[in-house]
Amino acid sequence: MTVELGVIEGRFGTPWPWEERSEVMRTLAGAGYRFYHYGPKGDAHLRRTWREPHPPAQTAALAAFAGDCRDAGVRFGIALTPMGATHPFDDAARGQLIARLAAFDAIGIDDLAILFDDLRGDLPDLARQQAELVDFCSQHTRATRLYFCPSYYSYDPVLDRVFGRRPEGYLAELGRLLDPEVRIYWTGEEVFSPEIGVAHLREVEAELGRKVCLWDNYPVNDGSRMSRFLHLRGFTGRPPAIAGHLTGHAINPAIQPRLSCIPALTLAANYAQGDGYSYGRAFDTAARALLGDELAAMVRDDLLALQDTGWERLGARREALRARYADIDQPAAREIVDWLDGRHIMTDDEVKTQ
Repeated sequence: MTVELGVIEGRFGTPWPWEERSEVMRTLAGAGYRFYHYGPKGDAHLRRTWREPHPPAQTAALAAFAGDCRDAGVRFGIALTPMGATHPFDDAARGQLIARLAAFDAIGIDDLAILFDDLRGDLPDLARQQAELVDFCSQHTRATRLYFCPSYYSYDPVLDRVFGRRPEGYLAELGRLLDPEVRIYWTGEEVFSPEIGVAHLREVEAELGRKVCLWDNYPVNDGSRMSRFLHLRGFTGRPPAIAGHLTGHAINPAIQPRLSCIPALTLAANYAQGDGYSYGRAFDTAARALLGDELAAMVRDDLLALQDTGWERLGARREALRARYADIDQPAAREIVDWLDGRHIMTDDEVKTQ
């Protein structure tokens, strides 16, 4: 059993360079990934300053990337977080949304995603206000598919602790108010779900009145805690049977673009191979295809240090590992060296300001 695979670039931190984004997209398109939603938290024109248009150079880069996606047979989408637009959802907010959606149409989007993740959610009439905004956007976009990420995108109680207690009946009300064609992003039982099973997805489907699109927070490694680890191992805990309960399965990639492709390729193998899938063998296959035999063997030997030990706990071993990878003229090796050097290790303040 298979499902439409995609990318939701929705992490915190410095966005990727455009050349690397295109390389990731083309690599994953070759493995069957069929949509790419651009919405990095670090692009302020999609989040904190969403009312302001992208500068001309970035608009041109977005249009070029949209063209690259079309050439690769990948649907391109932009993910907008209209912060502050629902309370109140007034004429000013409507006018600003119309202008931004027209700009996205001019760039050339297939999908539009409206995201309200990682914002305060203890607001009056939250579901009704958000559904009204999503419906308004559907009337003013040429995108043929609309996605929505609710403020509470998992049953995980950490969302209530950080963003305020979720309104009673929030998800069920959203399910009633949103057009049945709107695809809802969902991360699973937890924000970072080690396992996503059929029973859970059936429960969510019953509450929302529709199947969900997974926003899979692996291999993402943003934030002050997770950026200290590289997420490289193959996917586990995603049985292919969940495909029948999803409208799609999107990964949220890591800070390191090329290294993100290793686990991404294993997800495609997971669905394709079914009971024959082995995450260790899938890692080896993906790593060899992307890195070559020698570098893949090195990364496999260092998985414990790179993925489990953590940047601080490596201590003096960082220098030995750096020396091991520094002379390899390969982009993924440079990503490992950058990580060992402490580049892209994030702080709480960086997250709070995006």
